[in-house]
Amino acid sequence: MFSGSIPAMVTPFRDGRLDEGALARLVEWQIASGSSALVPCGTTGESATLSFEEHYRVFDTVIEAAARRVPVIAGCGSNDTATAIRHMQRAKAAGADAALVVAPYYNRPGQDGLVAHFEAVAAAADLPIVAYNVPGRTVTDILPETLARIAAIPGIVAVKDASGDLARVTQHRALLGAEFCQLSGNDDLWLPHAVMGGTGCISVTANVAPAQCAAFAMHCAKGEWAAALALHDRLFALHKAMFADASPAPAKYALSQLHDWFDPEIRLPLLPANEPAQRAVDAAMAEAGIL
Repeated sequence: MFSGSIPAMVTPFRDGRLDEGALARLVEWQIASGSSALVPCGTTGESATLSFEEHYRVFDTVIEAAARRVPVIAGCGSNDTATAIRHMQRAKAAGADAALVVAPYYNRPGQDGLVAHFEAVAAAADLPIVAYNVPGRTVTDILPETLARIAAIPGIVAVKDASGDLARVTQHRALLGAEFCQLSGNDDLWLPHAVMGGTGCISVTANVAPAQCAAFAMHCAKGEWAAALALHDRLFALHKAMFADASPAPAKYALSQLHDWFDPEIRLPLLPANEPAQRAVDAAMAEAGIL
């Protein structure tokens, strides 16, 4: 279903407002650099700070700029099932190709509640869904057996797993079959995830190094593991630097160093990348051959 390097796109702001021009330029750069799909309004896109109007303008801007050249997987997750349904319906109307739906955060639903949430959002909008498991942010963990129940719901086509537990890749294959689409949610674990059967990564690093991440994905798809390992090693410091301060502040700082049209503005409660994080990003980009 989905594969390759898929950036979890940042949302550019300028003077407190959505910078639609910079967002469209990011889309062009990503596609020209070989990204295989785009994910707007995910965690890296600061979706938690976007108004409904802004959220949907991001959908519209990315979908229009992508112009069907690559799939757009719209971030539709919420801790509120009704809001997730609203996002799903709007994404469908805007022309998105799929939706990324995170496990509800803060509320801490049980495993049955998770299944009921995905049943409700899948029934409300005819849009393929990538289920997103990131217990470090949501607290609630979609257990492998629960994912098997969720994957049986019509419309659930893939999982983005950011649990950090590589055993999940094998567990998911055993429960769901080798054809079920598994995407990594951790850049630093992308290589072993791919070796174990993953097909790609929804990536923070790809915001900053799209061509390098696309090349890495190509090596993985071809089973060129020595080449993939060499590129993994070059990018590893950058993977880590993207979280040297609260994400996506380091990614936004990096983009401001690469593009004079990109402003690193970020919204409270997050702050711009601190000086140690900036130094880590600068060093990592130099090591990766980007800066």
